[in-house]
Amino acid sequence: MLYKNKQSKVVASRRHFKKTMLASALAAASCASLAQAQEEQSNNDLMLEEVVVQGTRATIQTTIDIKRSSTTIVDGMSANDIGDMPALSIGEALESITGASSHRENGGATEISIRGLGPYLSATTFNGRNASNGSGDRSVNFSQFPSELVNKVAIYKTQDASLIEGGVAGLIALETVKPLDYNKRRLQIEAKAGFQPNQQNIKDSMAGDVGFRGSASYVDQFEFDSGMALGISLGYEQSDIAQPESEMRASSPSGTSLFACINDPSVTDRGYYMPTAGDCEDPVSGPSNSGDYNTEINPETGEAYDAGKDFAFAPSSNSYRQNDTSDEREAIFAAIQFQPNNKTDINIDYQTSERIQAEKRHDLNFANQKRTTPGVTPESLVVSDSGAITNWKGETAIESNSELYRRDEDYTGYGINVAYDLTTDLTISADYSFSETTRVENQMLLRTQSDDRDVYGELTSQYRPMVQWDRDSGIRQYEITGFDVTDHSLFSDRYRARIDSDVDRTNTIEAFRADFDWRLDGVITAIKGGARYSELEYLDMGPTVRNEFEVTIGDFPTLSNINETCAIEFPESDFLSSERDGALITILDDQGNVTKEVNSWATFDTACAVSMLADFTGESTEFPEMPESLASVTDVTETTKAAYIMADFDSAFMNKTIRGNFGLRVVQTDVESIGYRTPYTIETSDTGILSLVPIEGADLERVEAGGDYTEVLPSVNLIVDLTDDLMLRGAVYRGLSRPEPADMSYQRGFTVSSEEDITTLDELIQNVSGDGNPNLQPLTSWSFDTAIEWYPNQDTMLAFGLYHKSFQGGFETTRTTEEFLIDGQVVPADFDLTETNDDASNLTGIEITATHNFSYLPGFLSGFGAKASYNYAESDFEFEDSNYGDITVRDDEGNIVSQSQGIVEPGNVPGFSDHVFSGQLYYSAGDFDGSLIYKYRSEYFQPYTSNGTRLRYVGDTGVWEARMSYYITDNVRLSLEGINLFDEPKRQYHYTTDNLGEVNSYGPRVFFGVKAKFL
Repeated sequence: MLYKNKQSKVVASRRHFKKTMLASALAAASCASLAQAQEEQSNNDLMLEEVVVQGTRATIQTTIDIKRSSTTIVDGMSANDIGDMPALSIGEALESITGASSHRENGGATEISIRGLGPYLSATTFNGRNASNGSGDRSVNFSQFPSELVNKVAIYKTQDASLIEGGVAGLIALETVKPLDYNKRRLQIEAKAGFQPNQQNIKDSMAGDVGFRGSASYVDQFEFDSGMALGISLGYEQSDIAQPESEMRASSPSGTSLFACINDPSVTDRGYYMPTAGDCEDPVSGPSNSGDYNTEINPETGEAYDAGKDFAFAPSSNSYRQNDTSDEREAIFAAIQFQPNNKTDINIDYQTSERIQAEKRHDLNFANQKRTTPGVTPESLVVSDSGAITNWKGETAIESNSELYRRDEDYTGYGINVAYDLTTDLTISADYSFSETTRVENQMLLRTQSDDRDVYGELTSQYRPMVQWDRDSGIRQYEITGFDVTDHSLFSDRYRARIDSDVDRTNTIEAFRADFDWRLDGVITAIKGGARYSELEYLDMGPTVRNEFEVTIGDFPTLSNINETCAIEFPESDFLSSERDGALITILDDQGNVTKEVNSWATFDTACAVSMLADFTGESTEFPEMPESLASVTDVTETTKAAYIMADFDSAFMNKTIRGNFGLRVVQTDVESIGYRTPYTIETSDTGILSLVPIEGADLERVEAGGDYTEVLPSVNLIVDLTDDLMLRGAVYRGLSRPEPADMSYQRGFTVSSEEDITTLDELIQNVSGDGNPNLQPLTSWSFDTAIEWYPNQDTMLAFGLYHKSFQGGFETTRTTEEFLIDGQVVPADFDLTETNDDASNLTGIEITATHNFSYLPGFLSGFGAKASYNYAESDFEFEDSNYGDITVRDDEGNIVSQSQGIVEPGNVPGFSDHVFSGQLYYSAGDFDGSLIYKYRSEYFQPYTSNGTRLRYVGDTGVWEARMSYYITDNVRLSLEGINLFDEPKRQYHYTTDNLGEVNSYGPRVFFGVKAKFL
C-alpha cells in the first residue's frame, strides 16, 4: 500500500457485414503466420532502453493486458492518460469491446448489451459501486458520463463471489483515475467543436450550427516528510451539442393504438370490410376497441375464435417528425487519495452530472390510419403474410402538431473507501457509496387539424381528405387529394394546447460494504470475504399530469389570428433526404393530376400558439405539479444483504500452472412497494346486505405490499497456463438479474360490484385493475464459459471462447387472489399479474477476438494494426407478446383460467442479437494516429419502458466511425473524430420484424478537438 514512485515505460447495414467479416478473418489468420516475425521484432525491442507507444496501439495493448492478467473472463480498455479514452462517449467506447453492442438514441450509444443480451441482464458499477438511472429499469444511460473523465472501462463476462450480483450477462465497470496511482502531475485542457451536416439544414437551431465540448482536469500528488502522501484529482466537462433527428413514425403497441384488424371479405360486422366508414377495431355493434382479431381459444375447436381469418396491423396514426435538438451537459468529477502511513489508503470520490435535453418537434400526422373507407381501403390494402401493411388508401384527418419537449436529468454519486493493512498479509477495507438520479420531463403541445373550412371560414377542403401511401422506397410516402399540407390556413380545426408534466422520477442507491483479503502461502494464495448492505429506492410520481385547453372550431377570428401570428416556415431543408426516393408527399387535384411535390408541411411556433390560446381561454402556461400521491404512483424500496467468501489458488499439475478462484455469494433481498387508492368503508344494511362506500373528501389511502427472495451464487474460475503465451480458461457460476424497479410497483384499484344483494366480503369487488408485482422473482442462470487465448507478444492476441447459459425463469401472467384491507376487514379479489415462472431456456454462443500490429513490416506499413471481435449466439428463450402472443393464464393452483392462440412469433431474450461484430483498422506513425471502426449488431427485441410486455424490434445496424489525431508538440494534440459516417438510420418494427414502425435518421457527427497538457 505504500505510495511508490514508478517509472513510466509506456506512454500512452448488412451490405457491409460480410465484407467486413472477411477482412477480419484475414487479419486474424495473419496473426499465426506472422507470429514468429513479430517475436523476433520483440526480442530486438528488448535491446532498446525504452519503447514509446501511444494512441490506438497503446490503448489496444491495455485491452490485451486487462484480458490476460484477469482471473475472470474480462474485456476492457484503459486510457494511458486522462481524456485519452478513444470515443466520444462511454457507450461508444464500450461498443468497441468484444461482445458489447449498444442501443442507439439520438444517434449515440446509450444502453449496452453484453454478448447480445439486453441491459436488463447486465449490471453496471462506477468506481466499484452500483450506478443509478432515471429510466425505471436497471440499464444505465452511458451518455450521462463524459468519456473525457473516465479512464478505464471493463466488462466482466464471468463472475466471482466478490463481484456485486445482478448481471446474468455480465458486469460493466467504469473507473476514474486514482491520483496517487496515476503518479504524475497533470493539468490538461481539451476543447472540441462539433459539426453535423444535418444540423446545417435547420434554420435558427436551438444549439447553433457548431456544437462544443470542453473538459479540464488536474491531478497532483504531495509527499510529506512524515511519510504521508496526498493525491487530488479534479475534472470538469461541459457540452452543448445538437442531436438532429428526422423521423418517420407510426403508433406503437405500448398502449391501445395498434390493433390486428380482421381483413376478411366474409367478415362485415367489424374489420376492414364493414359496410360503413369507421375504425376497423370498432365492431358495428358492441363496445369500442373490441373488434380486433380474437386470439382467445374457442373450447369447442381448440383454436382461436378468429383462427384462419386474415388480419392487418392497423396503427392509430402515421406521421413524420422534424426535430431540432439541444443537449447540454455539465459534469464534475473529483477524487482524493490519502495515505497517512504505509498501512492505510483512503479514497474519496465524487461525481455529478447535469444534463438537459430539449427538442422542438414538428409532426405531420395522418390521424385515422385505423379507419376503413368502404369501397376504397379494403380493395387497396396490401398486407404481408405476417400482417404488416405496405399499401393503404382511405380518408383520414391530417394534423400539423408542434411540441416543445425538455428532459432534465441529474446524477450525483460519491463514496469513501478505507483500506488498512492489519498485518503484512491481512488487509481489511470498508466502503460507503451513494448514487442518485432524478429525471423530470415536461412537454408543451399544440394540435391543429384539417377541416372542411379554412381558418377564415371558407369552404376549401375536406375534414378527411383522400390519402394513399406505400412503402415501395422503404419508408411511407404519400399521395393526398385536394389538400395542400404546406398551406397553414387549411389547418383550421379546433386548436388544442396541452401542458404536460410527463415524468418525475428519482432513483437512489445507498450501500455499505466491508471486505478482508488474507494472503497466504501455499496452494491457497488468498482468502477473501465480506458483506454488503444496499438500499435502492425508486419513486415514479406516475402518469402525465395535464392542463388542456382549446379554441373550438367556428371561432374563425381567433383561429385566423393565431394561425397568421404563429405560422413559421418549415425549419429544415432536405428533410429525410437520405431515406426517401423522390418526394415524401405528392399532392393531387380532384382529377388525379399532380399539382405539387413537397418534403415539408405547414408548421407553427409552439410557444407562440399555446400562449395565445392561454390568453384567450384564461388558462396558464405553467407546468402542473405532480401530486405527491396518485393511484398510479410507483414507490419501491429494495433492500439487499449479501455476503461472500472466496479463495484464490495457484498450483501445478502435470507441469502446468493452474490458478483461479472459487467462492460462494449469498444474497437476500426484500422489496417493499407502496401504492395509493381510494378509501372505502364497508356498510351493512339492516337486512345484512354489504356495500362499499367511498369516503367523501378523504385523501387517497396508502397501501403496502412486498416480496423477498434468497439466492445462493457459487462460482469457480480456472486458468491453465499451457505455455508462456497460451492459456486455457474455464468458469462456472450462477448469476441473477433482478426485476426492473418499475415492474415491482403496487398499483391497485378496483371496481365496486353493482350487485344489490351482496352478503359476503368476497363479492364486494367486481374486478381489480392496476399494475406491478412487488414479489416478482429474479431471473437466474447457470453459466459455463471456456476460452483459449494466445498472447505471442504485447501487440497480438487471438482468443476463442465458448459459453452456455441455462436460464431458470420466464414471464407469465397468473390470476391470483389478492387480499385488500378495507375498513379493517380483509376483502379477497382476483387479479392478473406478471410473475417469474420456472420455465427453463438455454443460450449458447461463441466469441472470437483477434488483434495484431504489423510493426515488423518495412516502411510505412509498420504503422498498421487491426483488431476484430465477433460474437454469435443462439437461444430458445421465448417472450410472448401480451396482446397477440400465446398466453396461458393460470390461477394459484395451476389451473388454466384462459388461453390465447397467438398470431405473432415470440421475442427472444430482451436485447438479444444473434450476431455482434466490431472491427478496427488503425495506423500509428510518429505523432499521427488514425483508425477506422465498424460496429454491427443484428436485429433484437427491445421492450418498451412504459409497457415491457409488447414486442418491438430494432433492425440490423452497422455503423462506421473514424478517428485521427496528431501531436503538433509533445503536449498539444489535434484530433478529428466522426461517428455514423454513412448515416445509418435506426429502424424499429412493431409486433413483427417486417411491420415498420419507426425510422430515425441522425446523420453523421464530426468533432474537431485540441488538447493541451501542462506538466
